[in-house]
Amino acid sequence: MLRIQQYERLMKAILAHHELAGPAETLESQRAERVTKLADKTLGTLVKTLFESYVVRDGQEQEILPDAKVATDQISFGFRFSMSMPEERWNVTKTAIEELVSMRNDLVHHLIERFDLWTEQGCIEVACHLRECYDRIDRHYEELVGWARTMDEARSRMASFAQTREFHDILVNGIDPDGNFAWSHTGIVSALREAADSLAVDGWTVLDRAKDWIAAAHPDQTPEKYSCRTWPQVLSESRQFDLLYRTGDDGRRVAWFRPRR
Repeated sequence: MLRIQQYERLMKAILAHHELAGPAETLESQRAERVTKLADKTLGTLVKTLFESYVVRDGQEQEILPDAKVATDQISFGFRFSMSMPEERWNVTKTAIEELVSMRNDLVHHLIERFDLWTEQGCIEVACHLRECYDRIDRHYEELVGWARTMDEARSRMASFAQTREFHDILVNGIDPDGNFAWSHTGIVSALREAADSLAVDGWTVLDRAKDWIAAAHPDQTPEKYSCRTWPQVLSESRQFDLLYRTGDDGRRVAWFRPRR
């Protein structure tokens, strides 16, 4: 029974930490809430959850952060660690662990009914049965330890990647490792929108003033980072802004822009 309690505790730890999603400042409270929520769950309930979200079939994709639930005014993160198996192996694994749950329930609720513990022969038989049960539980426990170790290794690699320039480009600049990006998610578009919020006059912002503002607030946001030579090219290619030129007091053309709705 002690071994199966260790098994339950390890499964709760895996389920509490294998996925989180939402605004960055809520992730720690979410993790604590998951730990509390899982604390009193039965082994049967834990196994059901395990095969719904952690041990999954090949090709079983689950959305972590649905667009409709992502706050537009906060930084949100989402991650999930899972183990993917072919359909046949998934079914075999699930059945084996469900049988383990049944064995656990039998040990807790029906052991005295199955064996005559008031005779020597009954005690011998129950001792053999308990040894077989322990060996079976131990095999499942070692399997679960392997799954937990794999998840910890993946988390460690993820933490290491989060320290790299590539991760910073993905998170802040919206640039994928292969160099591709979607303009609407780039850091430079975000910086231009911030500048417009701070400097706009009647909805329009002088581009030169915005350039100076961005150079002070976000010096790493430059057209060159996004394969552009000039700021007007960024405004044009991103298709996130309207651009027009007005004649200044000195007779020169002055670029103005505004975010598109």
